[in-house]
Amino acid sequence: MRGYYKFKNEPLPDFTNKNERKKMKKAIEKVRKEFGTLYSIVIGGIPFESDKTFYSINPNKPSEIIGEFFVANKDHIDTAVDVAKDALKKWRNKSLEERAEHLFRLAKVLKKKKYEISALMVLEVGKNWLEAVADINELIDFCNFYGKEAVRLSKTKPRDMETEEIDFRYEPIGVGAIIAPWNFPSAILGGMTTAAIVMGNAVLMKPASDAPATAYAFFKALNEAGIPLGVVNYITGSGGITGNAILEHDEIKFIAFTGSRDVGKKIYEKIAKPGKRHFKVVPLLEMGGKDGIIVAEDADLNLALEEVIKSAFGYQGQKCSACSRLIVEKSVYDKFLEMLVDATKKIKVGPVEFYENYMGAVINKKAEEKILRYIEIGKKEGKLLTGGKKVKDLEGYVIEPTIFADVDPDARIAQEEIFGPVLAVIKAENFEDAIRIMNNTEYGLTASVFTTDKKKIEKAANEIDVGNLYFNRKCTGALVYYHPFGGRNMSGIYKKAGGFDTLVNFSAPKSIGIRKGTYKNSEKQRNIYK
Repeated sequence: MRGYYKFKNEPLPDFTNKNERKKMKKAIEKVRKEFGTLYSIVIGGIPFESDKTFYSINPNKPSEIIGEFFVANKDHIDTAVDVAKDALKKWRNKSLEERAEHLFRLAKVLKKKKYEISALMVLEVGKNWLEAVADINELIDFCNFYGKEAVRLSKTKPRDMETEEIDFRYEPIGVGAIIAPWNFPSAILGGMTTAAIVMGNAVLMKPASDAPATAYAFFKALNEAGIPLGVVNYITGSGGITGNAILEHDEIKFIAFTGSRDVGKKIYEKIAKPGKRHFKVVPLLEMGGKDGIIVAEDADLNLALEEVIKSAFGYQGQKCSACSRLIVEKSVYDKFLEMLVDATKKIKVGPVEFYENYMGAVINKKAEEKILRYIEIGKKEGKLLTGGKKVKDLEGYVIEPTIFADVDPDARIAQEEIFGPVLAVIKAENFEDAIRIMNNTEYGLTASVFTTDKKKIEKAANEIDVGNLYFNRKCTGALVYYHPFGGRNMSGIYKKAGGFDTLVNFSAPKSIGIRKGTYKNSEKQRNIYK
């Protein structure tokens, strides 16, 4: 199947180029002029309000309000489901190729809005410039890849039998819900949404409460690309009110979710109860990780250093794939730690609307408090080598990049997801011990191994229990098509985003067999299901 079409990932801009930096600065200025807007819930193209609102703020400057948003309630969810069901009637009857064309058009719209949406992520969720552009690039990749996959699936038919004409359809499941996180507010939200709609489903799209403005920008792009009204409905609100109303609605047939382990478990438990006429389906359930990197004694330490820094402290460690456990063989442990601490102290920290700052604020006050609590735990469980404090001379929720050494593999900071710039370093006796430590967690999302030994690569590939495993590169930054993404154990349900089987998860496959010679004009052996 891989040779069926050519796929190319969207390239990153070169911000060392003065003209590229000007584009981003201009986009940041443009986005800022729209701050403070009151955004409606949008169902079938019609704006709706409620008696409760919430604010999205700039985590690097909490006094700055991005926008005000309404909290959708049960009545809104009921209305949205009815509208989505109505839109589904026409949308599902379009061919896979027709729906794919909508995704290709959407990719073009997003490319035109790339800097604007990236600037919004810089200000709303605190991504630095490259992280923000990489986020929207991934969504563009999802649009193009899923579009091509839909075309491929439309042409993938089994051969006829001697006695039967055979057909196979990928029909939509029905009306579903997309519940997305704040840390990839365009890529994950848009990726799950586009996978669902290209297969003919209609959805209620609920972004995280920390990233509703970025989600609205994507929603506007859907409209510009000609996605019919009601196929995607923009639903904002809290998990407690809006999220529960979505989960409890009997006519929502599937839930696609990315977020924390605890919320993912509650969703899985809640939807286990069948509806009146169907079971709820979970096409994707992506959760957290306690991801690790192994540095073997034969590793290229300079390469490992560069990639560990990116993995642990890129986007303030706020990725489910971020490296939060560093496992180093004892023969190079002290040397590598010295290199790592020195490099970490050089990380530029500050408001990420300025290109020179690599790390900015964590997402909100609650996250800041949680991370600082874990740092206090870490001080009892390991040796603090650098960091460990809130940056007090900055307005936002900024925490220093923090490293703890000599951490026991069973320590809390080595087992529990922190979701911040905190790295626990663990000493391994040998490579075998390093793999044992790597697998000593309930999660199973990503891992990286640095080694120049082919036998060690083969051993690690066979024994490390994660969904995405990399060698001699960072453990973050999965690319659509090349690195289908998704975990196992308590990180996910063994399903992948951006892979060759993703769209099948969002469909209701149907097998069709017709006995030959039993209908009019059957001598032509035509396929009546074109």
